Amino acid sequence: MSAPVGLPGDPPGGRRAVAVWGIGVAVYFVAVIFRTSLGVAGLDAADRFHVGASALSTFSILQLLVYAGMQIPVGLLVDRLGTKKVLGIGVVLFTLGQLGFAFSPSYGTALLSRALLGCGDAMTFISVLRLGTRWFPARRGPLVAQLAGLAGMAGNLVSTLVIARLLHGIGWTAAFAGSALAGVVVLVLLLLFLKDHPEGHAPPAPRHQGAAYVRRQIAASWREPGTRLGMWVHFTTQFPAMVFLLLWGLPFLVEAQGLSRATAGDLLTLVVLSNMLVGLVYGQVVARHHGARLPLALGTVAASALLWAATLAYPGEHAPMWLLIVLCAVLGACGPASMIGFDFSRPANPPERQGTASGITNMGGFVASMTTLLAVGVLLDATGDDYAVAFSSVFVLQAVGISQILRLRRRAARRERERLVASRVETVHVPV
Repeated sequence: MSAPVGLPGDPPGGRRAVAVWGIGVAVYFVAVIFRTSLGVAGLDAADRFHVGASALSTFSILQLLVYAGMQIPVGLLVDRLGTKKVLGIGVVLFTLGQLGFAFSPSYGTALLSRALLGCGDAMTFISVLRLGTRWFPARRGPLVAQLAGLAGMAGNLVSTLVIARLLHGIGWTAAFAGSALAGVVVLVLLLLFLKDHPEGHAPPAPRHQGAAYVRRQIAASWREPGTRLGMWVHFTTQFPAMVFLLLWGLPFLVEAQGLSRATAGDLLTLVVLSNMLVGLVYGQVVARHHGARLPLALGTVAASALLWAATLAYPGEHAPMWLLIVLCAVLGACGPASMIGFDFSRPANPPERQGTASGITNMGGFVASMTTLLAVGVLLDATGDDYAVAFSSVFVLQAVGISQILRLRRRAARRERERLVASRVETVHVPV
């Protein structure tokens, strides 16, 4: 008789893993607070810097442009330097960016501050994903990733509930400068307590360096159909909610739907709460039933498209409150659905390419968000603030993403089956 041996190097998990990973998640939590703080300050920023819709959207576009452009370099850095160093650099950058935004005297300096914030923010999520793979068993991957996303949405909730109230209570400078203190707190925790990996589970040191090695890492990750499928899943699912929360949701609800800022803030909060609830459900479902990944992702895209179409095409002057509530609840599922993209790219790549593959995947949703933020701003200026026309750009990007998902799904499934067969053949049996 023989018994299969567990996967070599599989981390044990446990309380220490939760504690260390929790520090990384706290860093990501603060990064999301800073990232989304502009979403509740969009109208205030327009007044403060005397800019229109296109210029206002440039804040978020530049921030996301930097974020998206940094994903592959950050993935390579995480694979090369480890989580702690990359997260530490990220905290310093996004804290300086938030502080600079608080004291920016002009539109130009405010743009530079958001770019700096985006650079630091770009270093957080991939690092947290890598931290999870180093501290928890592989079977926990989908749930750990969803929980990390859940923490990010909790940061978004802080923006909608706390930053918004601080902004209108103590003013622009005090609100943004005061929030920057959270970055100092997580930096201290990171430096004192975070570890890249458990004792005895250090990854092998990279054997190669230089530009040729970087090109091979990127090319090998990109060749995997699972990496590309993961990127397009992330691209197609994430951006409708991201655009809504990051910048255009509050103006749409106030200016196009005639709601008060308080009511609009409540609906933004609903998006975040829905995201947190759905994230728990999606994480459990995907961890137990891998076959549910694509149906969940495509179902979320279809539901969000249907609700957007119903809201924008509603024949009355304003959509009814029940429809806006359902729209916001469904938009809450976009974030958890985007996390499914990592459940395609993660098993498609070996441990030494996890950071690079995650960077490619994470780039998808932020490229889509950046494109839509720009499109909405330009169309609002071109049409005299016609939100129905401006938000119709959502459907164009969803159509592009769905076409690529359908093109790659069979190729990725075939490759996954091949890896599964190979792993079974290579399983070591020890006599007992």
